[in-house]
Amino acid sequence: EIILPANEPGSSIMPGKVNPTQSEAVTMVCVKVIGNHNGITMAGSHGHFELNVFKPLIAHNILQSIDLLADSTKNFSQYCVKGIKADKIKIKNFLDNSLMLVTALAPHIGYDNAARIAKNALKNGTTLKEEAIKSKLINRKNFDKIVNPKKMIYPK
Repeated sequence: EIILPANEPGSSIMPGKVNPTQSEAVTMVCVKVIGNHNGITMAGSHGHFELNVFKPLIAHNILQSIDLLADSTKNFSQYCVKGIKADKIKIKNFLDNSLMLVTALAPHIGYDNAARIAKNALKNGTTLKEEAIKSKLINRKNFDKIVNPKKMIYPK
């Protein structure tokens, strides 16, 4: 559904592939921050008699985690988020072939009929529209009027 920006050459075995390197980099930073947190937890538990000789380690890990998270957030925003584009063709294809749209038909043709249409579309590899029209329970014009995703995303 989305197209990631190609920041560097892709896969050596799959020409044209865009690797999610920025997402992977953020994940690596998160693993490091989790490790720092574990170090902070262990260091904090080793203090004795209101004295904790591990305070420098605690401070170092906290500050390092803050720096890593700040830098990775900035880079992720600049090199990934800003360049993400919607794959409108793929999204439209998913929407047009979504069996979940059958919900809009149920009040007009009945639950059982709507369920039968959805099951037939799944079994036959067809769309809801094709199966609904084939069933003769609804015509093309009424289907398009009722099964309109734009009308489904806002409250009535």
